[in-house]
Amino acid sequence: MTISKQDTADGLKLCAIIPSRNHYRALGGIVDVLATQGIPVFVVDDGSDEPAARAIALLHDPAKGVELIRLPRNQGKGGAVGVAMKAAAAAGYSHAVQVDADGQHDLQSLDALVAAARAQPEALISGLPVYDRSIPRGRAIGRWLTHVWVWIETLSLQIKDSMCGFRVYPLAAALRVLNEEHVGRRMDFDTEIMVRMFWRGAPVVHVPVRVTYPDGNISNFRLFKDNWLITCMHTRLFFGMLWRLPALLRRRRPSAAPVSHWAGMAERGTYWGMQSLLAVYRLCGRRACLLAMKPVVFYFFLVGAEQRRASLDFLARIRALKGEPAPNWRDGFRHQFDFATKALDTFIGWARPKQIGPVEIVGGDAALAHITEGRGALLIVSHLGNAEIARAALAAHVGRPVHVLMHTVQARRYNAILRSILPGVGSNVIEVTEIGVDTAIALSERIDRGEWLVIAGDRIPVMSQSRVSEAMFLGEAAPFSQGPYILAALLNCPVLTLFCLREGKGHRAYFEGFADAVVLPRKARAEALAAYAALYAQRLEHHCLQQPLQWYNFYDFWAAPASRER
Repeated sequence: MTISKQDTADGLKLCAIIPSRNHYRALGGIVDVLATQGIPVFVVDDGSDEPAARAIALLHDPAKGVELIRLPRNQGKGGAVGVAMKAAAAAGYSHAVQVDADGQHDLQSLDALVAAARAQPEALISGLPVYDRSIPRGRAIGRWLTHVWVWIETLSLQIKDSMCGFRVYPLAAALRVLNEEHVGRRMDFDTEIMVRMFWRGAPVVHVPVRVTYPDGNISNFRLFKDNWLITCMHTRLFFGMLWRLPALLRRRRPSAAPVSHWAGMAERGTYWGMQSLLAVYRLCGRRACLLAMKPVVFYFFLVGAEQRRASLDFLARIRALKGEPAPNWRDGFRHQFDFATKALDTFIGWARPKQIGPVEIVGGDAALAHITEGRGALLIVSHLGNAEIARAALAAHVGRPVHVLMHTVQARRYNAILRSILPGVGSNVIEVTEIGVDTAIALSERIDRGEWLVIAGDRIPVMSQSRVSEAMFLGEAAPFSQGPYILAALLNCPVLTLFCLREGKGHRAYFEGFADAVVLPRKARAEALAAYAALYAQRLEHHCLQQPLQWYNFYDFWAAPASRER
């Protein structure tokens, strides 16, 4: 086999590798496309049966740059690719395009993959699948779970997809891994070689590739054997990650500066990931879904340094007040996993409220009068517990809209999934990046109609950094937003607080009367706002001490707002 002139022009000596086990219907067309572009091809028949073996043998044509390697016994995808890589390197090639033989990949993306390899010859270039509706749901969920494990094993999100079989290898780097390390030889191959090359410093670059699952496509995936091999692979890689932990942490790119305001923290997780977990819940139930969520939460716990510090600082304050030992990393993980549990319960509460367990109302008399008399009210909630569960129950009980004032920018994916479950949820969410006069008037009209408004009292809106009052909270002064009390004074409506906590197999919603009306005297406005903030902080602290793991503000709550630091 000879090397084409176009490959030697820039030092990139490129060939293609196509492993095949009984796939032959689309194989001829794939070889023709590659040959037309002047790319020599190694086809590896990995112990195919008849009639596939005969059809694959007919493709051997060295004059056209097509070389057939026949393996008498099936060695698995990894074994076949390894044999072809060694043959390609011996023939003088520097890079190899790996292409699956079943026709799933859109070869129109080949030019983009090759261009990326020319731009970064040292990188592993991989297709990033763009699926259509032909992908089986079970396979999509399985792929996403593997992605999560890879993020954990690399302590990085740089590998967006490790399972795509359409990629360009730098042969020298790939063969060093194959010769010096244990790499799976079957369906565990694609993922393991990519992770191990990443560990050795090879950049991973992704190029979008359309992927379809053709009708009648033959799958070589062995449900039990290959799932077991993949499980063993992830076990090897996980412990390999622990061994390499210092080096991997050094490779992580430090953020430009720590972010102390909650709205400046990047929303974590992906829409498809959240949808996949929700699909696991629908198929297998809550317990299986919680099990699937553990590696996801563990990954974010490892890489989210600021969130981890904030969690342990909060828990340390709680334990100091209780006279208990300082928290450790296990407590921090439990704290973040509790947050993930809360998110799942929110979806269940809206989609299948009967499955969320009982929601017991405590102090309901404070709310009952407003409900029965049809009066509107302002309900102050917090990021302690699950106010959404109470909101879902309250909306059904009141029979009127319960509107939430929310900073939706920071939870777009979360809210998108809520809307996919119950489209009407989003219509009762009001963006509160800033509340102007027009917004206040519109809210007042809602109150007059007997509707309820829900606002969080434990976060400072983005545009209201200077509107805070300090109040003692867990032994130290912390900034609390004045927004709820200013808004209540403008609306001239009753104010209640709600803390909905998960207790036992259900939830308990604590309604408490806060003020029949918020009064802000002109000459003592600051003092009055401080008094309301202190009252709210006192009630928040009381409930935090009861259920500390249900506090979900993973940032430095006691830090001064940015606008006041200048």
